[in-house]
Amino acid sequence: MKYPLSPDVKPEFCTTGSFMRLPATHPKAKLAIVGMPFDTAASFRVGARFAPQAIRQSSMTLFPYHPTHSVYPFTDTNAIDVGDVPVIPHNIHRSYDLMEGSVLSLMNQGIVPIGLGGDHSITLASLRAAAKVYGPVAMIHFDSHTDTWDTYYDEKYWHGSPFIRAHEEGLLIPEKVFQLGIRGTLNHPGDLEASYDLGYNVVTTPEIRQRGFNRILQHMREVIGDTPCFLTFDIDFVDPSCAPGTGTLEVGGFSSLETLEMVRSLTGFNYIGFDLVEVLPPYDPTQITSLLAATLVHDFASLVALNLKDK
Repeated sequence: MKYPLSPDVKPEFCTTGSFMRLPATHPKAKLAIVGMPFDTAASFRVGARFAPQAIRQSSMTLFPYHPTHSVYPFTDTNAIDVGDVPVIPHNIHRSYDLMEGSVLSLMNQGIVPIGLGGDHSITLASLRAAAKVYGPVAMIHFDSHTDTWDTYYDEKYWHGSPFIRAHEEGLLIPEKVFQLGIRGTLNHPGDLEASYDLGYNVVTTPEIRQRGFNRILQHMREVIGDTPCFLTFDIDFVDPSCAPGTGTLEVGGFSSLETLEMVRSLTGFNYIGFDLVEVLPPYDPTQITSLLAATLVHDFASLVALNLKDK
């Protein structure tokens, strides 16, 4: 059987609550879905704590085969869904410890995690775990914001600061960090300069449209090479016409089709982890945001399956 639980066995709406009804364990697992429902580091809208289950629910409409990459991503990786990390809503540091521990356990077993956020603060926990296993890593970051702002109301840990904190902690190789799709209004010009000063590669939405993603991808491949790489995807990279269910909307983004084409082109990187963040189900009444998120997770899994296939 090419799928953990086929719709021929049980209808899609009869769900176990896991992503595409994946099992919780498998002795040969190489990929794991893990929910990280922490959202109290958000600065505006909250509700991303409900995203892991919404994304899982939307995944029920997906099919097991990925025609672009010619893989069965969840079968080929013996994928599992380990459920949600029991975060503590009012304590980011204890939540970081819990999330880091969960990701570290998976990575130590040679399993690639795909985290379902949660707001973007959660990525710091995964990067801490990755650095303990692989040392400083490369990062591909899809977002409309750089998330390198230092403080918010004098608080250093919030969803706008994970990548300045990651730099301070030595978790990333700065010259191998690519922040893609940055756009929107700013508080002041220094909002972008902060990322440049850290040594990150910032590629704005206008630059992607002017240069074309293939040229940017070629440069990314040259710079990152086979360095262990973490991919983090903030759903607000996508235009709100296609992904309205998010916390900090920025108009003028990419369509879902353009987004999928970009992500599906990201073959050949040495992926050691992924996450997808900032989906807010309360603002997603028709579930188009969570469906796009689930489809992107399917794409991430396909990139892992391709890497296994090439070994």
